[in-house]
Amino acid sequence: MIVLKVATRLLAIVGKELIEVARRPGALFSLVLGPFLIMALFGLGYDNSGISFRTLLVVPPGSGLSTQIADYQSFVAPGITLVGIQTDVESARQALRDQAVDVVIVAPTDLQANFDAGRQSTIRVEYDIVSPVKANYALILAQQLGYAVNQQIIERAAAKGVSEAGSLGVTIAIPPAVIASPTRADPHNLAPVDPNLISFFGPAVLALILQHLAVTLTALSLVHERHTGVFDVLRVSPVSAIEIVLGKVVAFAVLGAAVAALILGLLVAAFHVPFLGDVGLVGITIGLVLAASLGLGLLISVVSDSERQAVQLALLILLASVFFSGFVIDATQFLPAVQAVGDLLPVTHGIRLLQDLMLRGATTELWRLGILLGITLVTLATTWLLLRRALSARA
Repeated sequence: MIVLKVATRLLAIVGKELIEVARRPGALFSLVLGPFLIMALFGLGYDNSGISFRTLLVVPPGSGLSTQIADYQSFVAPGITLVGIQTDVESARQALRDQAVDVVIVAPTDLQANFDAGRQSTIRVEYDIVSPVKANYALILAQQLGYAVNQQIIERAAAKGVSEAGSLGVTIAIPPAVIASPTRADPHNLAPVDPNLISFFGPAVLALILQHLAVTLTALSLVHERHTGVFDVLRVSPVSAIEIVLGKVVAFAVLGAAVAALILGLLVAAFHVPFLGDVGLVGITIGLVLAASLGLGLLISVVSDSERQAVQLALLILLASVFFSGFVIDATQFLPAVQAVGDLLPVTHGIRLLQDLMLRGATTELWRLGILLGITLVTLATTWLLLRRALSARA
């Protein structure tokens, strides 16, 4: 009989939460489909071929290098557009300051003399880019063009050596081009799927939307009930703190599971994101991400004094998730202390697990499921204790 009464009270709380969400379809649309549509627009509108750095090559007089663009086109990497070759460094730097070009590569003046003397020369790379990501990318591409200049020097020296050896009656069968570049790269990506933007960010967006949905809805639930008088009704009712917590978790877990199924279906069917992992393990991961996020949202709801504060805390969680979870920048690039902050967020573990399971078919980091379970238990237990104290204080 007691079990039946508890179940009845739980179902009443679940029904109330679901009805309140249904009464605000606009909020649900903005929380779920809004970020998803933004992700879709971002993925479909991204054009990697549009990345191009306008590059000037400065060949000082007497360097012995060619001043014809055609001689360098075969060495130019994708992403670099060689717009011209100049002999004056200052005019090239002025073009860089005027943002007419993005990268300037300056060959050394005494290149041939240093080479004949057995000394190294320096190829200077200058660029005017404020984005750290684009700056690193430009440096890599410019270095590749610098290597092409080195290859031309070596090939010219090798051709000279072959010619001199031939004049002495010595035959060298190796072509100068092979001497200058005896190896070439033949890259093979062993990942099960070819990487692309939507496939990589799809699982991450799924985890982020689920956390944001769960945190935002639950963060506002108890605060809203305090200001509408529902909390006073709960105080005098036979409903206990644990029943309130469990009721809200079940209600929003049902809603979150439906949203997760919808987004996952759209990712796989509409955007062709691979799904190589075990369905059950993916379901467990999504369930634990939801549970941990619900616990975090309920904790915010208990400690917040107003809806404004709850929204602010939920937005802080969202910002921290974008920056520190590995969503944009790999978490391993942060200092250990910052990585620890990211590990407190459910989305951090959800992103890594879902990307591994969906794109690789397996993961070596199943221990993250334990962390998600730990976050769930700690946040829900803390919420229950604080809520019980609040109900006792009002009694």
